[in-house]
Amino acid sequence: MVKIALELNANLENLVHLEPADDSFVWYLKVKCGGCGEVNDNWVSVELESRQDIPGSRGDANLVIKCKLCSRTNTLDIITDSRKAYTTSEKSQKIIAFDCRGLELVDFDPRDGWVAKTEEGKVFDEVDLTEKEWTDYDEKKQQTVGVYEVKWSFKKL
Repeated sequence: MVKIALELNANLENLVHLEPADDSFVWYLKVKCGGCGEVNDNWVSVELESRQDIPGSRGDANLVIKCKLCSRTNTLDIITDSRKAYTTSEKSQKIIAFDCRGLELVDFDPRDGWVAKTEEGKVFDEVDLTEKEWTDYDEKKQQTVGVYEVKWSFKKL
């Protein structure tokens, strides 16, 4: 079992908080088989609330995927209560952790479903990071808010 954290790094303009909207957020990941090194061509989607049975086992996982090349069954679980808001502009910070068995994480696509907050508590929901940046306008404070230069990395825990 290998625990891997997804770390986010972004420039937050007039924002102090960025996180997935809720536990139904879909994590889009690219995975690599730990047995043969084959990288899956497609993005795989993982949700905390979705469970799949593991063939030949009594267990289940958030993602069960069979390698097309070596036929090995690999699994991934979102570690419960590991999801954290990103609050440190321009510094890497863990936002979620995964328990990976037989696979490695190689890429992440943030897409939509994010929520951002200002220091005063104004909430911007439906933040879409598909383009790796997002901007809006805070009418009350009369200023631009935004998320820029979105980057991520994976770190073994």
